[in-house]
Amino acid sequence: MKRRTSSRSSIAAVLMGVTALVMGVAGTGANAAPDESIEQQIADRINVAGRGAAVADYGFSAGLSGGFASDTAGSGPVLPSWLAAFGYGLLNPDAAPPGANDWGCKPTAAHPRPVVLLHGTWMNAYNSFAFMSQPIKDAGFCTFAFNYGRSNPAQGGGLPPVLPGVMGTSTIEDSAKQLATFVDRVLAATGAPAVDLIGYSQGGAMANWYTKFDGGADKVQHLITFGATHHGSTIDGIAALGRAINNIGVDVVGASSIVVGHAVAEQTVGSDFVNQLNANGDTIPGIDYTIVGTRYDEIMTPYNLTFLRPTRGASVQNITLQDGCETDFSDHQTLMYSPRALSIALRALDPAGHSNLACTFNPWLIGGGGHL
Repeated sequence: MKRRTSSRSSIAAVLMGVTALVMGVAGTGANAAPDESIEQQIADRINVAGRGAAVADYGFSAGLSGGFASDTAGSGPVLPSWLAAFGYGLLNPDAAPPGANDWGCKPTAAHPRPVVLLHGTWMNAYNSFAFMSQPIKDAGFCTFAFNYGRSNPAQGGGLPPVLPGVMGTSTIEDSAKQLATFVDRVLAATGAPAVDLIGYSQGGAMANWYTKFDGGADKVQHLITFGATHHGSTIDGIAALGRAINNIGVDVVGASSIVVGHAVAEQTVGSDFVNQLNANGDTIPGIDYTIVGTRYDEIMTPYNLTFLRPTRGASVQNITLQDGCETDFSDHQTLMYSPRALSIALRALDPAGHSNLACTFNPWLIGGGGHL
């Protein structure tokens, strides 16, 4: 009888805590900024409530750790469709995106820095950049990519890595160290003093961590991100609910990380990773930031949590993809297959040579202007 009563009390406490969170947000709605969504308010409250919370991000699987990075082998074709590229990447998990990893490439005076491409969670180098990498190479940039965060279920990567080609699943801190090693290799091979980074989704947040904590501050000139989880994501509300329960003291995020992997848990709003990443400001001096989000992002939600606030000595340009191009309906996956997103990346890398931005119809799921 005591067990049942205790169990019911615990459940009641959880429900009351979540209710208090939601009611608290609802109560402040009248005072919120007109353009601040309820989901944004929930994310803000979770970030505040989660500071100092006793439950870790992945307590259930804290003993699981590991993972590694790997070079690509061969090169895949240019594909304008995310759907086709994702399938190719599953069947050819070690393929390089087209145009990447010419280790004999030397930067020119016009393009003095090599570009390093960083894939997203559950993705790989190829299917994240099958559309963008060749045009960047053709524009005159030495372009490089690798696969980071490779970990199996026993190493904390969750269940997705049972499929070939699913990477970016281990802890983001470990992946940032793998990036540090790769950047040093690129600098040694090219003789360049610094690199520019293009990060997709987790790749953007991981790159941001690298610049702050793993020696990247003096080795990166420009950080360009698309749909990056810089401030975490509510994942369309699912992660927000899980984080709220976690902050009450029930480790549902830890339990879920056994299934989805450490990297996903770390990218939820209010996580220890997110709090530490931004504890001393969003940016660091000396780096130029171009941060791109899409209104139709169903993974990075609210999408404007991707944007960064500049600190002294940093230059930040936050761009909503649809501003000036309402016909681009890119979601999280097809963002990297958007002609407009590509043109934003090229303009950031070379403003004089690529000043014009494309505006093309780009549907969700398919991408690439709708071409298969």
